[in-house]
Amino acid sequence: MLKHRLANFFSQYRLDYPRSLIYILQASEYDIGEYLTWYRQTQDFRRVERRKRLVYTPKAVCLLVLCWLLAVMLLGGTMMFSITRGWYVLPIVLLLLPVILAYGILIPLVLAKFLIQKPAEFFVIRNARTRLASHKAVKVSIAGSFGKTTMREILKTVVAEGKKVAAPPHSYNTPLGISRFIQTLNGNEEVLIFELGEHYPGDIKKLCDLVRPDIGVITGVNEAHLEKFKTLERTTATIFELADYLGEKRMYVNGESERARGALRRGHITYDRTQVGQWQIHHPHTGLDGTAFTMIKDDTKMELHSSLLGLHQIGPLAAAADIALSLGLSPEQVKSGIANTKPFDHRLEPKTDTSGVVTLDDSYNGNPDGVKAVIEFLTSLEGHRRWYVTPGLVEMGPKTEQVHREIGRRLAEAEIEHVILVRNSVTPFIAEGLKSAHYAGKVMWFDDALAAFAALPHLTVRGDVVLLQNDWPDQYR
Repeated sequence: MLKHRLANFFSQYRLDYPRSLIYILQASEYDIGEYLTWYRQTQDFRRVERRKRLVYTPKAVCLLVLCWLLAVMLLGGTMMFSITRGWYVLPIVLLLLPVILAYGILIPLVLAKFLIQKPAEFFVIRNARTRLASHKAVKVSIAGSFGKTTMREILKTVVAEGKKVAAPPHSYNTPLGISRFIQTLNGNEEVLIFELGEHYPGDIKKLCDLVRPDIGVITGVNEAHLEKFKTLERTTATIFELADYLGEKRMYVNGESERARGALRRGHITYDRTQVGQWQIHHPHTGLDGTAFTMIKDDTKMELHSSLLGLHQIGPLAAAADIALSLGLSPEQVKSGIANTKPFDHRLEPKTDTSGVVTLDDSYNGNPDGVKAVIEFLTSLEGHRRWYVTPGLVEMGPKTEQVHREIGRRLAEAEIEHVILVRNSVTPFIAEGLKSAHYAGKVMWFDDALAAFAALPHLTVRGDVVLLQNDWPDQYR
């Protein structure tokens, strides 16, 4: 035990300690509060960079150089003082050096933020707001605790069959990210689709003031980011700031989300796997080859097929179809657009290796509704041995234990043959949920996800289906 504690203590004096500090900052998206929380709970700085590594962006390089300069100046000044005044100061400085570096590096970061970054962002966002206000495109905005990127990509793919459409790439869902995207527009786009990110109350309202949407979609409300919002009521109110902004304009709400359904207002259009607006959905089917369903309204019938996996995708696909029709696309164009939709990176993305094992990469799905949907999909697969690999979910706040016990219970009820858990603060709750539901399959534990991934080729056989559920960022225990 003493040897272990000494190793942890001296890990702060390794040459890569400054790099670890900058990595913590970068992985925390330079949020000082998150950085300090992570720093204070870190005991062994040798194990900070586990899942990912520091990306040497200009900002990261500048901070790393400043951190080293601070260390050299501090040690150099202490040495000069010690030569003339006495050596008693040196051990004190050496003892405090790691802490001084950890907090000292925040000074240039704060100065740069308020003297350079904030003013620059203000002008970028102001110019983007002015430019977008004069843009004649129909603007669609998407908000929700989950499924925003999937909804954005589905809608973009379908609408592109008949309109010039553009949307920010990746997860550009902040005022600055959206503003940078707006600067790339050429002005002839007919439809613009925006994903609105939320972390704190008021975030959606600010983004609506920037984007000024004409049509809105709320994909659902759940415990994602509950650690920041504290209560589901605050989460719901923040996401429905989109509905507040739109007023009487066209607003779609996911009827399969209990929280979102509970906040419905008159005039809102609900969508789920049975209907969207006046369209009725029939003959739903899903499997590893995709999802098919039929939409019927009056005398119009559309038989649709998508490569997306899971019945939970029918609602978003149907909503995209209805929006596209409202924008002037024909049923034939909608059918073609739905056919072009395919699994997105790390969102229930199927990959079959040379040994015949199917891996469903769902590592970007970190919310309870998404977990429920993929377990439901695994349940529907027949003739396959199924593996569920997870480190659990993050930012569940006070609902952490409840959410993870429920995951365990669902896995047991679905009779998933193998469950692989990555050791951390939440997976014991999944194990307890499995036990309480009398799980009859096999549970395997690994110390980290990389070890689990390395072991899977030796554990699986042809025909197995492996679900990789969520990623676990380094800053979470």
